[in-house]
Amino acid sequence: MTSTFIITITIFYLGLLGILINRLHFLSILLCLELLLISLFLSLTVWAINANTTFLLTNNLILLTLSACEASAGLSLMVALSRTHNSDLVSTINILQQ
Repeated sequence: MTSTFIITITIFYLGLLGILINRLHFLSILLCLELLLISLFLSLTVWAINANTTFLLTNNLILLTLSACEASAGLSLMVALSRTHNSDLVSTINILQQ
């Protein structure tokens, strides 16, 4: 196992730890999710380079595209949340409320 995989695993677990510890603001949760996706993208890219295949690199481009779509959807949800509830606190979200 190379040092790059150890670094990406550490980044992934730091993102998970950030989600578990800091669940107060919606923006911090979105940033931790982006950290998870970036570490996944980095580890898959290094794995594809080590395997010397171009097929795996196309999968990484698809993952990068989906993570960009996820980021834009998350930011639009945060804007809608801040407009309706006047804050980005997760505690103000109530799914059962009409």
